[in-house]
Amino acid sequence: MLKEPSQRLHTSDPILSQAQLYPYLLEDGEKFPCFLVLPGGGYEDVVHSEGPPIAAWFNSMGISAVVLEYTVSRGDRSKSIYPQPQQQALYAMRWLRKNAEFLNIDPRKIGVIGFSAGGHLAACVANGFDRESWLRDPDNALSGISSRPEACILSYAVLSTTGAYAHTGSMHNLMGDSCKTSPIIKELDWPSSVHPKAPDTFVWHTVEDATVPVENAYHMALALQQKKVPHELHIFPQGAHGLGICAIDHRRQSSVVQWKQLAHRWLAEIGF
Repeated sequence: MLKEPSQRLHTSDPILSQAQLYPYLLEDGEKFPCFLVLPGGGYEDVVHSEGPPIAAWFNSMGISAVVLEYTVSRGDRSKSIYPQPQQQALYAMRWLRKNAEFLNIDPRKIGVIGFSAGGHLAACVANGFDRESWLRDPDNALSGISSRPEACILSYAVLSTTGAYAHTGSMHNLMGDSCKTSPIIKELDWPSSVHPKAPDTFVWHTVEDATVPVENAYHMALALQQKKVPHELHIFPQGAHGLGICAIDHRRQSSVVQWKQLAHRWLAEIGF
């Protein structure tokens, strides 16, 4: 593993420059698959345990990784930060493809993984990759470069933004105090907005999650099935919200730790 120095996503753009990239790159002459890692934090913060440890896990499987610290509210709900995280994440995907040769990664094998609210952002990348308002390109340097990932892993993700199973706190942080009246909320509800060309998707969640209801995962899997998007769903009976890599002793659960092995096997099956 080669941990490169962090860098801003863009040097001067007022939105893109707020995001920070942390590359964890493999190097031995071949081109490696790569995953964009989107930690959770309710769009209020960025959780460290869902960033670097996840990148290290990918490295252990022979996959490079880049952690994106995207714009979050930091508790200030007086204004909306939308669509800054979405613009930053899609720009990061295209930036990885554009710089694949330099980064020693395979541009045909770039995926995205997200946790909790980072899972919502990962779903934005996987299903909103062609939304024009999210394709920010201040230098016109990424024209013709796709932001569509080739794989998506959704980990106890916030996916429903409306209805009984919505995680309203995340949307409040993203949209600010206008979240209850904004029509955009419905456009960010991924079980009702799955893209027919979404990539292969791996979804996992726990029944005991008291923060993001497990129904988010069930509804997303059903929507993927209806759109005929290849997917895999794993629901574990035990485990609190925010398990991440399951490396913290007091959060370790006997069955949910299998998500890593299951995801590893799934990645191999789809060519990563």
